[in-house]
Amino acid sequence: MLYLSQIQGQRVWDVWSRPVGRCADILVGDLEKPFPPIVALVLKDHDAPVQLIPADQVSELFPGITLKVPREALRSYTPEGNELPLGERVLDRQVVDTEGHRVVRVNDLQIARVQNHFCLTGVDVGGRGLLRRLGLERFALALARLLRRELPVQVIPWEDIAPLQHEDPLRLRISRDKISRLRPADIAAILNDLDRKTGKALLTNLDDETLADALEESPAQVQVETLSHMDPERAADILEEMGPDEAADLLAELPPETSAQLLELMEEEDAEDVQTLLGYPEDSAGGIMTTEFAWVPAHLCAAEALEYLRHSPEAHEDEAMYYVYILDEEQRLRGVVSLRDLVLAPPEQPVETWTRETPLSVDPYTPQEEVAYLVAKYDLLAVPVVDPESGRMLGIVTVDDAIDAVLPTAWKKRLPRLF
Repeated sequence: MLYLSQIQGQRVWDVWSRPVGRCADILVGDLEKPFPPIVALVLKDHDAPVQLIPADQVSELFPGITLKVPREALRSYTPEGNELPLGERVLDRQVVDTEGHRVVRVNDLQIARVQNHFCLTGVDVGGRGLLRRLGLERFALALARLLRRELPVQVIPWEDIAPLQHEDPLRLRISRDKISRLRPADIAAILNDLDRKTGKALLTNLDDETLADALEESPAQVQVETLSHMDPERAADILEEMGPDEAADLLAELPPETSAQLLELMEEEDAEDVQTLLGYPEDSAGGIMTTEFAWVPAHLCAAEALEYLRHSPEAHEDEAMYYVYILDEEQRLRGVVSLRDLVLAPPEQPVETWTRETPLSVDPYTPQEEVAYLVAKYDLLAVPVVDPESGRMLGIVTVDDAIDAVLPTAWKKRLPRLF
């Protein structure tokens, strides 16, 4: 395989073996392709002006760079604006390995002939790439053979790479599309590993829903820093996309004047939900509950209940729908049924079948430790929170928020989601 470090600085010869200049860099285009083709060589020699030679006039790149034409017949490549200079914009930069879900440093770039074109095929992120650039690769290979060790090549295919040129919005959008397909927890880890400038550029280009999901998986410090450096209107949009409990936790970490400003900018219904949660002690059931849960009226049968859920805005907002709560006309909790049992029940079975036993619940001022105890004791995935005076259901505490009392947040976020 051929690498950029073996090409940069090499002399370029025309078809009659006359020197033309030295290769300073390589331009590639069509970054959406798995193997972006080389479109031009950047030539520079001493004080001579920079020259761009189109790739179709290049015959070979190794062991020497030779052209197909004499230097008198050279054409000049005209940039279209979407080219990526590998040495200037990719080498030694941070990129995202979307297959390995990690941030890596580019030590070298792999180039190969694909059909009739030279293409960028991979990124070398290992120590061997650095040794190659320092001219020590052969020595290191000989030493490895002497010690009966292997010197591995750590090359990631370019199609699995998302370059993060923060000064280049066009190509950053291509990377955004790749990164947006990752799980929120992986995006959160990537954001945490990026330097501030690159991370900020990526945040700007992620859509609100993707960024909100990623922030929910991020440490509080990352959440606060992200929103603090964001336009207030967009920060409010991000908070609206987050779960009410996560948004309330984040606002509680911000300065009071900033929290008040963001609440003013949020949609009235979303702001009311968050303000309700902020009114409870941080370590209480009310402080950690979410107001998004699925429920059905008590007078329905199983088939009608399922149809009700399909059209219920509350059900669509419930990302953790494992239980369905049964409420009366006054929104008082009458029963609870697992979604599995509701789906498997005979269509004509009344929902009231599941209201004969008083459901386990807590009031909003129940300590978080007690909620965690109930979750563990009864093997629950969520606990309903009920107003002790009116009996109205206020929200639910999910298992991940309940165990936060006994498990550090950093470890809790590493646990797989159960629903």
